[in-house]
Amino acid sequence: MAPNSLTERNDEMNVQAREETRSNERFIRPAVNIIETEEGLFVTADLPGATKESIDVNVEKGVLTISAPAAHSVPGNAVYREFELGSYFRQFTIPESLDHSKAKADFANGILTLRIPKAEIAKPRRIEVQVS
Repeated sequence: MAPNSLTERNDEMNVQAREETRSNERFIRPAVNIIETEEGLFVTADLPGATKESIDVNVEKGVLTISAPAAHSVPGNAVYREFELGSYFRQFTIPESLDHSKAKADFANGILTLRIPKAEIAKPRRIEVQVS
């Protein structure tokens, strides 16, 4: 079938070759927001097409890794498609002052939300001044 406005594909849109390894696998770099508060770090990642069961989130040696395969779930042949789904992959170096053992993850409506609290010793605290 000759490419036309209904069938042409944009393979380069938002798809990047994996640079961290020598793998030939292609992945999609999901959009993320990272917010730091006094309580910890909040990370939200846009993972449309992924399922809760397919998402892998881990922290190893100070590197937060988010990965998830995704696929179109509607049966049939695509007549027109403006975006591709594939494997999501993203890594961030995070501070050691976070308590990874208390991290929580939620996934709803294609958005992954991670809450990684600061370790108690890293939280800001007020030092009371004594009168002597």
